[in-house]
Amino acid sequence: MLAAEIWHWWIGVVLTGAGILVTISLIGGYLKSVSSQRYPGGKRRRQSDL
Repeated sequence: MLAAEIWHWWIGVVLTGAGILVTISLIGGYLKSVSSQRYPGGKRRRQSDL
């Protein structure tokens, strides 16, 4: 039974870490999407300078 409790604890740690990483990546992707619409770069920016 001791092994089951330890195993259960480590699954919780792994799932918590994965949840935090997914949340951070979703927030980062959202901010990148929003900022790319506000500050377009690349080809659109170079064409507007010409």
